[in-house]
Amino acid sequence: MIFARVWAGLEAEFGRESLCFPGEIIWLGGAPGSGKGTNTPFIMDARGITADPVVISDLLDSPRAQRIKAAGNLVGNEEVIDLLLRKLLEPQYARGVIVDGFPRTTVQTECLKLFYDKMVALREEMRSLGRELPRPLFRTVLLFVDEEVSVRRQIERGEKAAENNLRVEEFGIGEAEEIRPTDLDPELARNRYRLFKNTTYDALR
Repeated sequence: MIFARVWAGLEAEFGRESLCFPGEIIWLGGAPGSGKGTNTPFIMDARGITADPVVISDLLDSPRAQRIKAAGNLVGNEEVIDLLLRKLLEPQYARGVIVDGFPRTTVQTECLKLFYDKMVALREEMRSLGRELPRPLFRTVLLFVDEEVSVRRQIERGEKAAENNLRVEEFGIGEAEEIRPTDLDPELARNRYRLFKNTTYDALR
């Protein structure tokens, strides 16, 4: 029902014939601090992808979503899927894109399967009308580290960002970095890791 509502909304707003999604989508997941950002450039180079990655956490910038993330929790499935599919319709992603942070739950995983089926069906439908859409190609990459490594890396990331922001404030050089509350509090960092372990990891195994 979640996916059906999102898809119906897209068809109503954009028109079925305008639903052209990327030909190749790499779904990049991983524990907090597992190195998704570090490995993204290597994946892009290997696959010839030039568009910047779609980072799910960057899409979720509503006040409600920010409050949920600040507590180390997850935003609702329907909101995430709607924001993501709308983003993937942007023309810069036509040749391929990395999506960082999706799917994270069993529901999102099931919706991803439905999304693939819709892309295949839409391609066949458009082909019968003389229009060629790219053949959908999904790849999934899941990076994993244990809990203690994850917590340490999250806190280290927060400390480095805080040092950078202090330099920016003192000397006016560079740009301030966003610091998640989970990167400052070991217990919140641990909670974020366990959410990943109990949702994303279990959903994709």
